[in-house]
Amino acid sequence: MRNGMKKAGWVGLGAVLGLLLSLNLSVFAQRESRLPIPYEDLQLLSAVFGKIKSDYVEPVSDDKLIKEAINGMVHGLDPHSDFLDAEAFKELQVSTQGKFGGLGIEVGVEDGIVRVISPIEDTPAFRAGIKAGDLIVKIDEVVTRGMPLSKAVEKMRGKPGTIVNLTVVRKEVESPLSFALVREEINVKSVRYKSPEPGYGYIRIRQFQDRTGEDLAIAIKDLYKQQGDLKGLVLDVRSDPGGLLNQAVAVSAAFLPKDSLVVYTDGRTPDARMRLTANKENYVRRGDDFFRDVPAAIKKVPMVVLVDGGTASASEIVAGALQDHKRATVMGAQTFGKGSVQTILPIGNNAGLKLTTARYYTPAGRSIQAKGIEPDVYIDDGRESPNRIREANLERHLETNKELDKQIRSAPPGAAATDPALPDAAKAPVKPGTAQTEAPLARIDFGSDEDFQLKQALNQLKGLPVIASTKAVQAQATQTKP
Repeated sequence: MRNGMKKAGWVGLGAVLGLLLSLNLSVFAQRESRLPIPYEDLQLLSAVFGKIKSDYVEPVSDDKLIKEAINGMVHGLDPHSDFLDAEAFKELQVSTQGKFGGLGIEVGVEDGIVRVISPIEDTPAFRAGIKAGDLIVKIDEVVTRGMPLSKAVEKMRGKPGTIVNLTVVRKEVESPLSFALVREEINVKSVRYKSPEPGYGYIRIRQFQDRTGEDLAIAIKDLYKQQGDLKGLVLDVRSDPGGLLNQAVAVSAAFLPKDSLVVYTDGRTPDARMRLTANKENYVRRGDDFFRDVPAAIKKVPMVVLVDGGTASASEIVAGALQDHKRATVMGAQTFGKGSVQTILPIGNNAGLKLTTARYYTPAGRSIQAKGIEPDVYIDDGRESPNRIREANLERHLETNKELDKQIRSAPPGAAATDPALPDAAKAPVKPGTAQTEAPLARIDFGSDEDFQLKQALNQLKGLPVIASTKAVQAQATQTKP
């Protein structure tokens, strides 16, 4: 019997080893890996597998043990790698298209617990008051600690009209918070736009999806049709959790000269080393270039990019590219700092592996991994809390590749040899043990009349004085009172 169990263990290990693949972002490719097998370690894994099969209090299927072994292997790498079973893989593909049934939350995993990266605007989670940094400790009374991210997402998504209960822990609140949310069809429109003042445009990108570049082209053409030649444009990527890399290239290409370097990546395999430029081959998957008939003036219109602590990944690529090329002034707060590339690998039986395969670098050779993009002009609207979670706070986050930063193997000619030192933060850090006595301002609707950072961005474009903080406005108002 035990020999049979041992044999089953080796069969299971063979299945696990068959999942070792190499990949490239947004290119679904599968190729063979030929690596030396760590024989002694595999013996240990086989022994554990056999002991569980023979001695565990209840029978456990081979499928469950193998799946959990894979989950443990992947989750031990970094916060962003994940194994996707058939259902989770399908859900991921659906989410990049911007339409699904659920709550409207972008989530990740920290120390085995589901953490909110960003709620999506105008969704049940956003309207209920779910905030970036919240820890989801229970979903319908099921504890999330140790739960695979794909399983947590599966439990939160479902048929529109059904209810899901979330228990949330928030740093500045002593007791857990309970939310009863009604699922809706989440149809996230990636791009929205308006003219906040005559002659000025405002474009907000909520998430980088399949159609983001095409929707951006429509927005640009419509703004020019409404306003004529623009005097200035605000591109808003605040609390944008990222998305598809080719769409980040598309958004950057809309504003940069053709063939300008947008981003380059470096990893262990040739497929992980890419140089992506503002060229349609790097962002158009089908049909003609959707930017072919946008007004040429969009390449030179004065621009501001608004960022905050929720600006992550693909949105940081855009901010970094426009900043490095001196194409736009970046305003707001330091960004999240996710400078790694995840590639989606189909691996048979409709499953997939989301694996971190590379670090990315801005055109000037900067790595933003665990650092973020520093704005050119800090604007504090009261939303940034000392408790804001960033990449650097996540368990097992990737460190910056210091050796690569020294050499910049893939850097463009003339790029800086090392990352520039980060400037001092706009706000002094809170000392350990010091309580935050002032509550953050209520969350505002980005692009609304109450949007303080947008007002300052417009002032920047007009050449008017820029107010760095809402506290300065409050202080001025207090002084003018009789």
